[in-house]
Amino acid sequence: MQMSSVSMKVEEGSAGAVASAQKNLVSMKVEEGSAGAVADQADETATSPAPAWTPLQLLLAACRDAFGGPGTAPARADVSLIKGILDKIRPEDVHLSAKHKVFEANTDTSGRRWHPIITRTTIHKCRNFSIVIFFLPPGGVIPLHNHPGMTVFSKLLLGSLHAKSYDWAGPPVAGGSTPDDHPLRLAKLVLDADLRAPCDALVLYPESGGNMHRFAAATACAVLDVLGPPYSESENRDCTYYQDFPYSHHDPSETGDVHVTDEQNARLGWLKETDKPKDLKMYEVPYRGPPIL
Repeated sequence: MQMSSVSMKVEEGSAGAVASAQKNLVSMKVEEGSAGAVADQADETATSPAPAWTPLQLLLAACRDAFGGPGTAPARADVSLIKGILDKIRPEDVHLSAKHKVFEANTDTSGRRWHPIITRTTIHKCRNFSIVIFFLPPGGVIPLHNHPGMTVFSKLLLGSLHAKSYDWAGPPVAGGSTPDDHPLRLAKLVLDADLRAPCDALVLYPESGGNMHRFAAATACAVLDVLGPPYSESENRDCTYYQDFPYSHHDPSETGDVHVTDEQNARLGWLKETDKPKDLKMYEVPYRGPPIL
């Protein structure tokens, strides 16, 4: 499927015209030399209802056109198309409601709260991209992490959360207190805001748009992610976690950094690579939404 055909389906609803053309072409090949049979088939196709393209099917078709695999990035028009589809997707399009069991708070038998458990379900995954839904209970946090060489769309389907994201602003400049400690690296704040569904999708890129982000759920949340290409340890796209510090945490004079204004200071911070948080619990659950082809 070419990009123009996907765009036509989203903007003009021409799935029926495409299906009709395909059926006519098949009929001409099967009934070669039989003009009457072709005409009858064309009439029958013209009166039959157009096939329904679900939002998820449109999303999958657009992603197949847009993502060319590792080392590539979708074109600007493809990004706009995918974002436009995601902006219109609703919870019911993935058979989701706020009463879903994965949103229940995590407690033990005594009623004491455990660390919130995050679950995810994979709608589709191939080498070029993946489509995943993350379910965060109240208080659930996806820590600050990166997306190496990836373009990622995040659509908040349900609930409210706080999103914070950074891009790199410079090379590592300050070493840790031990040889095994990671250096600090200057980063610029891209987003620091409360989001509430329904809202538009966020888009991040390999070098911009807030490639390193953190989600903290204020209420039960569902976030639909499109990642292209998906994480792959074998292809050097493993997930790295970070801890952030205010700009004042490090004295720029120690490494000859240029001093910044107070306004710039508020938009800058230091990131330090960390191990995966021990209390981060994330489990995969089977996808139970509408089928896609």
